[in-house]
Amino acid sequence: MERLFGPVMQNGFVVPDLNAAIEHWARTMRVGPFFVFERVAFKECWYRGAPATDIDLTVAIAYWGDVQIELIRQRNQVPSIYTDFAARGGSGLQHMGVMSQDLDADLARLKTRGIEPVQHGTAPGMRFAYVPTDFHPGGMVELIEATPKAVAFFARIRAAARAWDGRDAVMPQP
Repeated sequence: MERLFGPVMQNGFVVPDLNAAIEHWARTMRVGPFFVFERVAFKECWYRGAPATDIDLTVAIAYWGDVQIELIRQRNQVPSIYTDFAARGGSGLQHMGVMSQDLDADLARLKTRGIEPVQHGTAPGMRFAYVPTDFHPGGMVELIEATPKAVAFFARIRAAARAWDGRDAVMPQP
């Protein structure tokens, strides 16, 4: 049977307190180091068909083996998939990320099944699309375009995790 998505490479958690979440993951789960990106600068972002570039988002990224852990804290109440999720129950696993070798082709294939992005856009070096697969218990799926810049960026963070000595939970941006 054909799978709709590639293997999960990221688990994205919406958290109310980013620092507390980093401490939990680093000290309790021994996952780190985290790279914190304050106020993610979207080149463009669309939420349910409307521009959403004013989302004030901070994320922290680390690796747990080959699985990326993304902690997400939206700092304003601009409508987004993150405020939707928080309104339904607070915090926890919001999405699972998969790499897409051809985002346009994947989205076209999903559209034939009636699945269209709820939120999508571009950030420096990558495009992304969140598709609504959370109508049942479970998280959304984020398609992350596997651009050379995105792949290299994630590889640097993964390498830092493999060399992490457990001391500093947060590292300067790569």
